[in-house]
Amino acid sequence: MLEQQHEYIMRGVEERGVRLVRMWFTDILGNLKSFAISPAELENALDGGMTFDGSSIDGFSRIQEADVLAIPDANTFELLPWGDPKTPEARIFCDIHDLDGSPFIGDSRQVLKRLVQDAHGRGLTFYVAPDIEFFYFAAPGPGERPVPLDQASFFDLAANDVTESLRKQTIRTLESMGIPVEYSFHEDAPSQQEIDLRHTDAVSMADSVMTFRLIVRELAVSQGLHATFMPKPLQGVQGSGMHTHMSLFRGDENAFFDSDDDYNLSPTAKAFVAGLLHHAAEITAITNQTVNSYKRLVPGFEAPVHVSWARNNRSGLIRIPIAKRGNPLATRLEYRSPDPACNPYLAFAVILAAGMKGVDEGYELPAEADANLFEIDDDVLDKMNISRLPQSLAEALNAMEGSDLVRETLGEHIFEWFLRNKWREWQDYKTHVSDFEIDRYLRAL
Repeated sequence: MLEQQHEYIMRGVEERGVRLVRMWFTDILGNLKSFAISPAELENALDGGMTFDGSSIDGFSRIQEADVLAIPDANTFELLPWGDPKTPEARIFCDIHDLDGSPFIGDSRQVLKRLVQDAHGRGLTFYVAPDIEFFYFAAPGPGERPVPLDQASFFDLAANDVTESLRKQTIRTLESMGIPVEYSFHEDAPSQQEIDLRHTDAVSMADSVMTFRLIVRELAVSQGLHATFMPKPLQGVQGSGMHTHMSLFRGDENAFFDSDDDYNLSPTAKAFVAGLLHHAAEITAITNQTVNSYKRLVPGFEAPVHVSWARNNRSGLIRIPIAKRGNPLATRLEYRSPDPACNPYLAFAVILAAGMKGVDEGYELPAEADANLFEIDDDVLDKMNISRLPQSLAEALNAMEGSDLVRETLGEHIFEWFLRNKWREWQDYKTHVSDFEIDRYLRAL
């Protein structure tokens, strides 16, 4: 089967006149990395991988053990739909290995693959479908503030709207690369967009998110604009989330569905939700990894603050959407805290790990919180045993540091490197004197 895939790729490269193949991989923070090879080297790469200097990539090898091996995943080969059509290029995602062929401990894609394979060993497939929000702005100069392109809101449609045209072009480009889109629309904030991807397995979806972010940026640049996945680029309006819908399937059957339950939720689904709630604080540094992420996770802007669940309550962390026409295949949960600046491989991995911990340990699902939690006093929430998500990157890192679940999921290398990197970010943030402080205190104090 693998030989047939390789032959198919090599034949396609020759027939389409591909001039360069870009080897894609992701660093620990979720930044897309790449190096290019000629078609003449592709067969060798498919057979045995390509060596490169891992010490040049943050979070990869130390200097004394620099070289690593990029092994292409033949299932991810796609032509790139931009550039000069006379000299077409292609991309292929790679898994990173040590030179002896063992998985490299700093490769976040293989962290997710390991979790997914564990689930497969139990007959389960983890499907995800993210709703990805982002902003278009005028191209900013050095030190300039973001300038929205419109003052539109939810589902607004305006004639000759450049953002509408860009969304259409983005959808066509995504689908040309085998990434199907379910919905797209203008979001609530000025110049804010949302594109929802159709569900697929977690590893394929993480690859799709990485591709999605590049496509959105590339097409914006082609129009002289700037696209950003920064969680909260504008003050006073909502930020950008990546609400993640998920389900577990056992073969063709949805393991989250139970027709005899009042909520149509199986014991597996309830324990999975309970696991996510129990470990939510521990995994938040991964799903929301920047200082700016916590400017979004505040009351009043449709982002979750409280660790709770409900069927159709958007003030909580987990929402159970009501399945259309009671469709068993559509029963799923929506985890609402992640933002689009995360590393999707690590985010999906810790989400799966937390949910499966609940299943394995038989966690009990707490009561549904179907009220508007933003309108309830903190002392009442305490009596309801409803806690808050971490309110800063520092809180999230403290919770992560004490988490055996996250340490085991990520592995020691990624766990320790991530914490070191993010504590440095927090320290830089703490010592930065902002415009807010200058405006508020310089003349008054």
